[in-house]
Amino acid sequence: MKNNYRHGLALAGIFALFLNFSPPILSQNLPLKKISGTITDANGPLSGVNVLVKNTARGSTSDLDGRYSVNASLNDTLVFTYLGYKPVEIAVSSNNSINVFMQSDATALDQVIINAGYYKVSDKEKTGSIARVTAEEIESQPVNNPLEALQGRTPGLVITPTTGLPGGGVQVRIRGQNSITAGNEPLFVIDGIPYDSQSLSNGYASNPLLPDGNVSPLNNISPSEIESIEILKDADATAIYGSRGANGVVLITTKEGKSGKTRYNFKFQSSLGHVTRFQEQLNTLQYIRMREEAFANDGITEYPDYEYDVNGTWDKNRYTNWQKELIGETAYRNTINADVSGGGEQTRFLLSTQYTTETTVFPGDSHFNRASVHSAINHRDKADKFTVKFTAHYGIENNTLPARDLTFRALTLAPNAPAIYDENGDLNWEDGTFTNPLSILEADYLQHRKTLLSNLALHYQIIPSLGIRLNSGYENSNLDESRTNPNTVYNPDYGLGPDYSTIFVNKGDRTSWIMEPQVEWSIKLLGGQLTALAGASFQQRTDAVLSYFGQGFASNDLIYDLAAASFIQIDRDLEAKYKYEALYGRLNYNFQNKYILNLTGRRDGSSRFGPGKKFSNFGAIGAAYVFSEESFLKNSHWLSLGKLRGSYGTTGNDQIGDYGYLDTYTVSGTPYGGTIGIGPTQLYNPNFGWEINKKGTVALELGLWDNRISMTAEWYKNRSGNQLVGVPLPWTTGFPTVQANLGAIVENRGWELSLQTENFKTDNFSWTTHINLTLPKNELVAFPGLEASTYANQYVIGQPITIKKVFHYTGIDPETGIYQFEDYDGDGNISIPNDQQYTVDTAPKFYGGLSNSFKYHNWDLSLFFQFTKQKNYNYWYTASPAGIMVNQPIAVLDHWQTPGDNSETQLYTSGNNVVATTAFYNFIQSDAAISDASYIRLKNAAISYSLPLGKLTGKVFLQGQNLITFTNFKGGDPEQFSGFTPPLRWLGGGFQLTF
Repeated sequence: MKNNYRHGLALAGIFALFLNFSPPILSQNLPLKKISGTITDANGPLSGVNVLVKNTARGSTSDLDGRYSVNASLNDTLVFTYLGYKPVEIAVSSNNSINVFMQSDATALDQVIINAGYYKVSDKEKTGSIARVTAEEIESQPVNNPLEALQGRTPGLVITPTTGLPGGGVQVRIRGQNSITAGNEPLFVIDGIPYDSQSLSNGYASNPLLPDGNVSPLNNISPSEIESIEILKDADATAIYGSRGANGVVLITTKEGKSGKTRYNFKFQSSLGHVTRFQEQLNTLQYIRMREEAFANDGITEYPDYEYDVNGTWDKNRYTNWQKELIGETAYRNTINADVSGGGEQTRFLLSTQYTTETTVFPGDSHFNRASVHSAINHRDKADKFTVKFTAHYGIENNTLPARDLTFRALTLAPNAPAIYDENGDLNWEDGTFTNPLSILEADYLQHRKTLLSNLALHYQIIPSLGIRLNSGYENSNLDESRTNPNTVYNPDYGLGPDYSTIFVNKGDRTSWIMEPQVEWSIKLLGGQLTALAGASFQQRTDAVLSYFGQGFASNDLIYDLAAASFIQIDRDLEAKYKYEALYGRLNYNFQNKYILNLTGRRDGSSRFGPGKKFSNFGAIGAAYVFSEESFLKNSHWLSLGKLRGSYGTTGNDQIGDYGYLDTYTVSGTPYGGTIGIGPTQLYNPNFGWEINKKGTVALELGLWDNRISMTAEWYKNRSGNQLVGVPLPWTTGFPTVQANLGAIVENRGWELSLQTENFKTDNFSWTTHINLTLPKNELVAFPGLEASTYANQYVIGQPITIKKVFHYTGIDPETGIYQFEDYDGDGNISIPNDQQYTVDTAPKFYGGLSNSFKYHNWDLSLFFQFTKQKNYNYWYTASPAGIMVNQPIAVLDHWQTPGDNSETQLYTSGNNVVATTAFYNFIQSDAAISDASYIRLKNAAISYSLPLGKLTGKVFLQGQNLITFTNFKGGDPEQFSGFTPPLRWLGGGFQLTF
């Protein structure tokens, strides 16, 4: 924003001084002296800042390097003002040099420019639902993936990290889940380039370590490179993206250079990470008692030879807290950023580099390394007709992790299991009785990724009212991953050699380009401003994947050389192309800055649909009424902004696999009669078409008392129909499903509320508060033929599509001590699926965040709390029957022992009681395994001190993430994916120097 206006504002400021000229008022006739200094913001020097001696006409403006000088007396006060920034007043006193740091003013709504993708709009005049997160908010958080910085900060947006390990994925949902089986991911756009967030990873390589094999491509983007992130939610904001905006749009804008003297910036940050919350498990004494009682219940008096924990083979007095041993290490993350920027009025540049290294909470030498280079250059001619912007990003990642997550073993290993190492420091196998958990460190998951993003935007203003633009981009992402399983992971007593060693390799390459010509026209019409935009989009993406398996090596030193394998099998070798074309247009009419109408239309074409189904039309209408501009309210001292806005429109969804409308075949890889054959992989259906999402929104925005209180209340309702699902087929067809459209309708509706207050504001102290709250509701409105389909075991009309159909747990039979469940079909047996009719919804009931920001002189402090009301799978979901050779949550101590007992856990069994064992496995598939997972979390805390170093500016800071969690969740962290490493608590600090 400031880059567009700062030079014009400098002239405007000088002109304003002349217009308001009046004879100088000398303060008690004191002599004048020269006061000078430098004016900066978070990004460096500010040019064009108005500097005025209060109650006089003396003043000046800052130059390109932020320097200023003005004549003032000892009793004078200097007033610093700049469009979009909070004014600053400083008494002169005896100071000859006064340096000023200015903060952006989030309450200046008509000056805050929002990126809406194909166009920009002020926050005051926007008709769509667009939320914004700034670089300041992102950089205050010690996160690796920029998406994690959005968690809890924006209403309608749910961010869920899938693991606490580096390189893992992040699940993003904007206003709920719209599609039953097609993709629900939003569109990501980085500097105008659509960026595919789908992972190139193969689950065979990454699933044992990263949930769902989700390797987020956005891990390659450093948070320090980002200027802002905008989230587009409603039809008015997303319809111009057509089908790609069906699930919302996330616009990421990277940093650009600043005009003025060349500036150098260096930042170092170091953080320590730990698991936020361990699960409370049995100690050795409690565990042995449980085991002994279990055998007694089963009538076993002589312990079998393989029950090493109780038969005397292992020490019954030994105790190890395996959670601390296996996932209790300290993770380290160090980040270095360096950049140089500068330029004149015509040309600006930025070149930045970043390097991050991160370890894990596992033992051993696991590490994640990322290096990236980001560059941006902006140029405009002297006539201000032609502008060009070029940005480029290149990043490299190397990730070395164990082949499997150690969290599950940490929760299940017997507390009296033997020591990890023997007396010689080697892995201890305890004479073949112990499967050493650290043997998995002999196996590796290696991930190497390279990403190149580049964008070229050209704009030529033919006449003041007519301009043309060309936006083009290129992306190349390359992922090379492997998972080894050498023979050294097995007990040496098995006698397995390298001929049992295996490796799975996956190589994925994605190349994409886009071209988008545009024309924009603006005229005065009937007392208002009419702006028209028209354009086209041409995009092509090619994915190439090669996955193969190798087994049998002469030595493990050759395990990464497939030529040395005695057996090789190709798992996947394919190339898929996706082509996308669109025509789009936008009409915006602004009448007296009071009545605003926005019309958007788009015609999309996708290669994922068959002949006659490839193209579809989408559009939206948005309107806003700024009633605070009415004459009877315009000069109101209490109402700064009053706006009603609403929108309605349609978007589409084509997030399904490529070539789904064709018969497809794959090479079998197995010779028959000396010939390699092919086999069918799917049935064709050329008749399915676009999934349609209809969105409606109504909102009220208010700003009170010079926007010291700002609030927004928004109601939304989205309906997604013509659902793209796999229709089940009889097994005789040889295929489980065929892609088709169903008349099912999924509805998401709810309220989004936000409130921002400026609680205190003085010369030296300020305090602002921001809170947001989302009340979502998801419902399956219709599903023709549901009762007769296999989806009847998964969905219920009138309930959310996020439900889980489970057994209904009714308690423990006080006479037998066995778990009991509701028998829905009344046949006397508890069976799947007839008795799995009880529904539990795991989607959030409400969620939000609360932030408080304080500034005192050079000190800045921010505290951000995130909260969620939800249910989730608890520790029972991955547990085993209490009494077998597996450690248990401490809750099993409350167990049934004698008839009449009222307890939480059924009687113990060593696994020989079939009735109790069967009841337990029904138990973990019941609502008992899903419980309250609500939490309030001190998500982020940051404190910094700006160092007054003259021409050299500096800052030191401390930051924390996931610091304190308040929850009654039965398990570890309430965000934890069962059996995987939870998000970590990070605490660190660093410094920043600019010169």
